[in-house]
Amino acid sequence: MTSPVAIKPSPWLAWLYLALAVAGAILPWLANLEFIRESGSSFDLGRFIALANANPAAQSLSRDLLIGATAFTIWMVVEARRLQIKHFWLALLASFGLAFACGAPLFLFLRERRLQELSKG
Repeated sequence: MTSPVAIKPSPWLAWLYLALAVAGAILPWLANLEFIRESGSSFDLGRFIALANANPAAQSLSRDLLIGATAFTIWMVVEARRLQIKHFWLALLASFGLAFACGAPLFLFLRERRLQELSKG
């Protein structure tokens, strides 16, 4: 049995993930703020979920996100423990508090930084 090929972590990849995390925090929240503005002055979760399932296209995107985000979140916890990634809980908090589009790339940033630390010995 052959061992996996060790790939040296790339510093630019970590920063790309961080840029995606920032975009993933801003862009969904711009839409959320527009939704709040249209709804009155509060976030109506029931209406939000109803609109996320309003038609087959919206249902497809919602279900795709739910399943993909669930699988990634499980992997995130397992990988964080395996690599002993510090502060990975920030990515979990961002996923649920801001947007998964922020939390997932934030975790990848933290993971890439940890891989850089490990590669230095």
